[in-house]
Amino acid sequence: MNNEQNSLTTQNRLIIFGLILSTFLIVAIAVFAIFNIQKRLNEGYQNFGKVISKALAIESVEIIRNIPDNQISEILKKHSESILKSHSDIVLIEFRDKEGNVIYSGKNNTNSKNDKTTVTVSSPMSIRLADGSEKQAGAVTVGLSGNIINQISATTRASLLFVFTVAWIVFAFVILINTYLITRELRILHDGVHKISSGEFGYTIKGKEVSREVQELFNSFNNMSAKLHIYEEQNIEQLTLERNKLEAVLMSIANGVVVCDNNDNVVMINNHAQKLLGIEDNSFINTKIQHYADSEGRFCFEDKIEEFKDTPLEVMENKPLEFTIQAEKRVIKSVISPMFTRNKDYVGYIIVLIDMTKEAEMDKMRSTFISNVSHELRTPVTVLRSYIDTLYNLGNEFDYETQKEFIGTINQEIIRLNGMVNDILDFSRMEANAQMEKAMNSIYELVDTCVESVQALTKNHNLTISVSKEENIPEFLFNFDGIERALTNLLSNAIKYSPENGKIKVELRKSEENIEISVTDEGCGIAEEYQEKIFDRFYRVENNTHTVKGTGLGLHLVKQTVEKYHGGKVLVHSQPGAGSTFVIVLPIQFIHEEACEA
Repeated sequence: MNNEQNSLTTQNRLIIFGLILSTFLIVAIAVFAIFNIQKRLNEGYQNFGKVISKALAIESVEIIRNIPDNQISEILKKHSESILKSHSDIVLIEFRDKEGNVIYSGKNNTNSKNDKTTVTVSSPMSIRLADGSEKQAGAVTVGLSGNIINQISATTRASLLFVFTVAWIVFAFVILINTYLITRELRILHDGVHKISSGEFGYTIKGKEVSREVQELFNSFNNMSAKLHIYEEQNIEQLTLERNKLEAVLMSIANGVVVCDNNDNVVMINNHAQKLLGIEDNSFINTKIQHYADSEGRFCFEDKIEEFKDTPLEVMENKPLEFTIQAEKRVIKSVISPMFTRNKDYVGYIIVLIDMTKEAEMDKMRSTFISNVSHELRTPVTVLRSYIDTLYNLGNEFDYETQKEFIGTINQEIIRLNGMVNDILDFSRMEANAQMEKAMNSIYELVDTCVESVQALTKNHNLTISVSKEENIPEFLFNFDGIERALTNLLSNAIKYSPENGKIKVELRKSEENIEISVTDEGCGIAEEYQEKIFDRFYRVENNTHTVKGTGLGLHLVKQTVEKYHGGKVLVHSQPGAGSTFVIVLPIQFIHEEACEA
């Protein structure tokens, strides 16, 4: 818009300059013409005076040729007065003798305003003798007022000024009209270009009474507009489809994506990024990315955006800026990369947000797991070493009962150590996606084996285990060792968390196409908010009334064995202070199909 205004101002300046220059030229020509005409008039008026003085000299000589000298003055006076009265432009007639003495001098006093002499012309009075020679008799002087020449000059100047003024007005009018017509044509073309630039393809210019060249220009513009309209109709659907595809891909990306222009304004953000940053609507669009603050009021991106902008684009293009932020109780890995057009023009940057909350929690859990495992392994190893060393060195001094007690403690620690090692090995196999081979087995045998294996643990706490088994459950396909370890894990947990003299109930039943094995204890129970998390790796629930050490892998292995490798489910029903019930559900239908495929 500023360029158009500057162009228009330049055009006006050129028009004004042209008018001023033409004015100077016309005025100069008018002054030159008036000066030459005035000069010619003055020369003609001077000649007119000479003619009058010569004619008056000749007439006067003829009048006084035979007149006595004393009458000459009177005769010349009468003749002069008649001439002065007959012509108002003659204001002075003066006669002199040959010695230069004034014989007569008369003035025209009819108009006192015009009695000023402007032109004075003298002519000699000569008398031709009989022999053909001339005799000088004196001179006559005629004074002219110049009224005629002044009137002629004034009329001439007025006429010339009028002519040149009319010519200048006509010239200026023609220039202004021509300029208006050209400007109008350009304005029509400018409006058409503005329509095209705003996306109104197909707009046509209807120019009337314009020059042939401009009409050809208008026709070319209309042809271009029509072709653009056809191109738009052919490509708008394809462009819209491609844009929708791009937006669909961006919105469906698992990671969060925020697109910013080179002024740090957010121009696009996908749904996952809104979820990660805790943004509920599109209010974040067209705002500065530096102004984003989490629920605690921290500007998460401000410092890193400044660091990105202070780093050369070549460096950022080869090695994007990576950093971690905490927003809305999430750990988010952020990667900032610059964006370029095909011509390598910088247009902004893109921020990829990766939710690392679970990974951070897993790292923390893994560290806790390593610490717990190290501690748990150290305890049985220390106990075993102490008891074995005592028996080895002082065994002969102990009676049978004492030796039996020592050996029982050693056996319990070995069982405990074996359980932890098995958990770690099972976890490693599952992490490596190892397969579990299945075979036709009896679920009754599995339940009895598991209950029998934990009977030794119940004696230390005076616990009793009751088993209820539904009859007529056929053998089906499952991994005996895997389900055995899962059920043993549930029984071990029930023993660990049950109070002294408590009861543990094991139930085996068939419901439609599923086999259900439930383990119920009278322990401290599990709060509802923890019931989903207890199956996570390394996760442990600690409370003020009962704290049991462990690796945090037991329930995770149970869930993985049942659900991942057998297609079943693990359910938990518990309330704080009212005990817990864990249920293993194995779908027979799923297992039968797998057996058929085998």
